[in-house]
Amino acid sequence: MKLPLYQIDAFAGDVFRGNPAAIVPLDRWLPTPLMQQISAENNLSETAFFVLSDDHAEQDPIDLRWFTPKAEVDLCGHATLASGHILFTTLRPAWRHVSFSTRSGILGVDRLDDGRLAMDFPALTSKPFESPADLISGLAQVLGPLPVELRSGTYLIAVYESADHIDSLRYNADLEDLIARAGAWGLCATAPGANDTRFDFVSRFFAPAKGVPEDPVTGSAHCLLAPYWAERLGKNQLTAYQASQRGGIVGCTVKRDRVTLEGACTLYMAGTIMVAD
Repeated sequence: MKLPLYQIDAFAGDVFRGNPAAIVPLDRWLPTPLMQQISAENNLSETAFFVLSDDHAEQDPIDLRWFTPKAEVDLCGHATLASGHILFTTLRPAWRHVSFSTRSGILGVDRLDDGRLAMDFPALTSKPFESPADLISGLAQVLGPLPVELRSGTYLIAVYESADHIDSLRYNADLEDLIARAGAWGLCATAPGANDTRFDFVSRFFAPAKGVPEDPVTGSAHCLLAPYWAERLGKNQLTAYQASQRGGIVGCTVKRDRVTLEGACTLYMAGTIMVAD
């Protein structure tokens, strides 16, 4: 069986930046184990699969699923952005809006006049985390700097004093056990943006339990971080930078229980994969 595959750098205006996602359009669902094998073979932080029929109307939701190299996940921002990009530029160039039906409900993606995309995602809440006494010190031993606060939500949040602290974090394989001790599988490390930049906050994201030691740019993490920073900074429109090696810019607008995430996408590769029928 031949299947189309696109690799797109999401939250990036140029190749080799942002977060690469593999997109596999289908006309019917493949068996879940096969989609997981394809995702492991791609070895990117996420591979997205969606089912699109020839007569699919713009207003009809498209079923969308996301897989890391190890597991299917409930929410993924960059692969959703990339899925919208390949629809708007290649598969359905006349469309201006697409709705995806996912494990996290209906997620909308709109094409903006400047070529960027805007996603309508759920706003995720967090609260102060009463951690075991040695968890904060353990994070400092594993990553480097000492966080000033821990918060719990969909992911564990470690708040640092400065953007320099975020830049200095160094991944260590022992991090997976520490995240698990907090009852989570992902860690958002975040801090205010430096005064000499246009960024309101910066972050990095680690999910070793899902086969992603560090994710380059994480849309779902900004569903959690944007409401926190909106309340802390007293503003609903924010510009965020994920300070991974590749780096990426995420525009965030918090509207009650929703977050709009904006970003650019760039096509890196289009090809065909061969799998058994």
